[in-house]
Amino acid sequence: MFEVLEARKKQVFINGQDDFEVSCNKASTAGAVSQRACVFCGSRVVLYPIADAIHVIHGPIGCAAYTWDLRGSSSSGPELHRMCFSTDIRENEVIYGGEKKLYAVLCELIDKYKPNGAFVYGTCIVGLIGDDMDAVCRRVSEEKGIPVLSVHSEGFKGTKKDGYRAACDALFKLIGTDDTTPVSKDSINILGDFNLAGETWLIENYYKRMGVEVVATITGDGRIGQLRRAHRASLNVVQCSGSMIHLAEMMKEKYGIPFIRVSYFGIEDMTQALYDVAERMEDKSIVEKTRAIVQHDVPELLRKLEPYKQALQGKTAAAYVGGSFKAFSLVKALRHLGMETVVVGSQTGTKEDYDYLKSITVPGTVILDDTNPLELSKFILEKGAELLIGGVKERPIAYKMGIGFVDHNHERKEPLACYEGMLNFAQEVYTSLMSPVWKYSPARIRAAQLRDRSELFEEKENPERESDIHTKIAAAAGGQK
Repeated sequence: MFEVLEARKKQVFINGQDDFEVSCNKASTAGAVSQRACVFCGSRVVLYPIADAIHVIHGPIGCAAYTWDLRGSSSSGPELHRMCFSTDIRENEVIYGGEKKLYAVLCELIDKYKPNGAFVYGTCIVGLIGDDMDAVCRRVSEEKGIPVLSVHSEGFKGTKKDGYRAACDALFKLIGTDDTTPVSKDSINILGDFNLAGETWLIENYYKRMGVEVVATITGDGRIGQLRRAHRASLNVVQCSGSMIHLAEMMKEKYGIPFIRVSYFGIEDMTQALYDVAERMEDKSIVEKTRAIVQHDVPELLRKLEPYKQALQGKTAAAYVGGSFKAFSLVKALRHLGMETVVVGSQTGTKEDYDYLKSITVPGTVILDDTNPLELSKFILEKGAELLIGGVKERPIAYKMGIGFVDHNHERKEPLACYEGMLNFAQEVYTSLMSPVWKYSPARIRAAQLRDRSELFEEKENPERESDIHTKIAAAAGGQK
C-alpha cells in the first residue's frame, strides 16, 4: 500500500478495510499540492454564467487568466460573460489604493456595454491594501441605476468552497427585488448547473414537458432579471450542493422556500430528480406526466446503451471530481455500463457524502478527500484502474500514466446530464477505453494482471441504498435490467 502523508491518513479510506470516519471540510495539507483552487476561482465558477452582467476583477492582471475560456458556459442570448475585465492593479494602487481606478473602470464599462448588472471580484492584493469595494459599488449602482455587487473573494481567505459562499452572498443581494413578474405556483429554481455544454437547456426542457415553470437558472445561462424574482419559486432544486447549498439555506430561512438535492447525471439519479420535483408540486397531474416521460425515454436509452455495456463489461475506473453528488452519479452510471469504480473522491465532500460513497462502492474501493496528484496516480496504479474521470487538473495525470481519460468538468463540450447525457457519457467512455493504443501501456497491462487474479470484483450484497427509484426505472424500462 502506498504510504500517504501522516496529516492526510484520515482522508484516505479503503472500503471494507477501514472503519474510521473520513476527515473532510478542512484546509488542504501543506505540501500536498492539492487539486483545489482558491477562493477567487470558486466565486468565478458560480457567477460567470450570468450572461447579461459584466464581471470585473479588481486585482493584478494575472488573476484575469482565470476567465471564460477555462470554464465555458453557453448562453441563449447575451454573451457579456465571455469578456474578461480587470482593473490591472499595479504598484501605484498598492501604495495609494485602487478605489478611484475601480470607479473609473466600472463607469467606463457600464457606459460602453449597457449591462443589466455588474460583479466586482476582490482578489488577494485588494484584501491586503483594504480597498472599500462595497462603497465604490454602491456609488456606481446609484449613479448608473443597475445592481453593482462586490464579491469578497480574496484568495488567501480559504479554499474554492469559500469562494462558492462568497458568490452566494453576492447573489442573495439580488434575490427578492422583483415582486411583480408573474410566477406559477408549480415553479422551481435550478441551482448549481452552469450550462457548460448546454445542459441547463436539456434540464429545463424536461421540466417544461412535466408542466413545471423554471423561474431562474442559478447560474447556467443566468440573467439578472431571473435572479431578482427567484424568491417566488415554490422549490429550489440544488444539483451542485457544494456551490449552492448556502444560497438554498439562506432562501429557505428568509423566504420559506424548501430545497432538495438532486443529480442529473446517470439514469437513476436523473429519474429520481424528476420524480422528486413532481411529487412536491401542487398540481398532482405532474406526477403522471413525469411517469410518462420516464416510461418513454428510459427503455430507448437502455436499448442504445446495451452495445457499450457489452464492450465495457469488467473494465475499471477512477473518478475524482469537485462535488460529491457527481461522484455518486458516476459510480452508478459506470455500473450501468458494466464497470466498477475502484478509486473515487471529491474536493468538497462532507461526512455524510463519504458515508454514502461507502455504501455504493465495492469492498477495496479507495475513497479520497482533497487528494493530490501523487496519491491519485499511485492509487490508480495500485488498483489497476483503466480510466480516469476528472477535470483539467486530472487530464495530465491520466495521459502520463497511459490510461484513458473522460472530462467530466470545466472544459467538456458534450452534455453529460439527463438521459441524453448518459448516452454521450457511454460513448466517451467507450471511445477512450477501447483505443488500440492502450495495449502498449504498462498501466493497462497491470490492470489486466489484476483482473486475471480476480482481486477487484468482490461481490457485495445490495451495494446501493434501497429506494423505490429502482422499481420505477425497471417498470419504465419494461422489466429490462
